[in-house]
Amino acid sequence: MGVTSLNDVLDHVSDGHMRDILQESKKVHEKLGNETHKYLNEYHDQGKEPAVTAKMMSWMKTNAKLGGEESDRTVADLITDGCNMGVKSLYRYLHQYPAASASVQKLAEKVIAEEEHMIKEMREYL
Repeated sequence: MGVTSLNDVLDHVSDGHMRDILQESKKVHEKLGNETHKYLNEYHDQGKEPAVTAKMMSWMKTNAKLGGEESDRTVADLITDGCNMGVKSLYRYLHQYPAASASVQKLAEKVIAEEEHMIKEMREYL
């Protein structure tokens, strides 16, 4: 959902530096997504897409907020909220599946680090 969310907001960003931050994060998320798919293939797992309801709610929230006030502050708020939800979910999974392979746990930690990095980067725009 990270790449999709970034795509959803990029056209609404006016600050060039913020756009660069978001585009770089999109590249990192794409790499992490590719790494995730590599592990899923190794484990012969199809994985699962986020629930349609979650995708729809995210899309609706993004469009409602940006429809009312299109600003970099709004984008930063949306990205920060999404990153916080991602961090919470990943920590929950790390604690729920302590026997997961070390490499998969490390991947989850990389994603958490990227999400936390984005939260910090967005602070100046809030």
